[in-house]
Amino acid sequence: MQRQAKLRNEITPWNQISKRIIDALELASLDDDELLSDLTQEVETLVRDVERMAFRAMLSGEYDNEDAILAIHAGAGGVDAQDWAEMLLRMYLRWADQRGYKVEIEEQTPGDEAGLKSATVSIKGDFVYGYLQAEAGVHRLVRISPFNAAGKRQTSFALIEAWPDIQGDIDIDIDMKDLQIDTFRAGGAGGQHVQKNDTAVRITHLPTGIVVSCQNQRSQLQNKTRAIQVLKSRLLEIERQKQEDEFSELKGDHVSAEWGNQIRSYVLQPYQMVKDLRTNYETSQTSKVLDGDLDAFMEAYLKFKVGQ
Repeated sequence: MQRQAKLRNEITPWNQISKRIIDALELASLDDDELLSDLTQEVETLVRDVERMAFRAMLSGEYDNEDAILAIHAGAGGVDAQDWAEMLLRMYLRWADQRGYKVEIEEQTPGDEAGLKSATVSIKGDFVYGYLQAEAGVHRLVRISPFNAAGKRQTSFALIEAWPDIQGDIDIDIDMKDLQIDTFRAGGAGGQHVQKNDTAVRITHLPTGIVVSCQNQRSQLQNKTRAIQVLKSRLLEIERQKQEDEFSELKGDHVSAEWGNQIRSYVLQPYQMVKDLRTNYETSQTSKVLDGDLDAFMEAYLKFKVGQ
């Protein structure tokens, strides 16, 4: 039923546009000067709507209309990198809130002194993965470090992972002997948010080394079930990415997603600039970007991807 509803939401706007075009053509055929103003206005509106929907048609991948799981990992840069990871989490939470998406934090590991070592969030809504696929890769921050007494400029890195959060059965078999399952106590700094029992679950997939944690659900069983679902989605995304990489190698433009291949730079000092290194899209409005204004970067990536 969810799949049917999503397909209906995709088809209905195109049917409505088609009907409006037919109506506009009928008005134009009347050759009535009194209708010219209304007709001109409708044509201008139709052009904007068709351009918007043509862009949406680029989100036609197999999983583009799925919910998504976003993982953030602090990289090189020590405390600054952990602070950067927390800044990125805030950025994506604000982006999701602006779009009216539903967000759940599956797990987060605090940094040693500040920020986060890692965080995993699930984001639900229309075409979430279609947009967030643009964010996967290494993000670099250049700024005056707030943790450096000498006020020196610091470069920090964080890795963003994104994969579709597929609801229902996923056709991937997992041998339970390949899983190392650990439980621990979930919660925050204190008070009602700290669980008295070991309800949080961490699953390590031994053949791949993938680690998935979940602490958001109320019981250990619910967290385990959710963690296995996330693991299956992750394994499916790895297999899909492997197929895409093999195809890219055949095309001759394969670039591995490693630490040296950052996708975007955020420069706060000595000047203000956010630049995507794949599409060359850039803006000096760094505060807006860090407050979740990411659509232009995502749209530029989707156009770049289609043009490859």
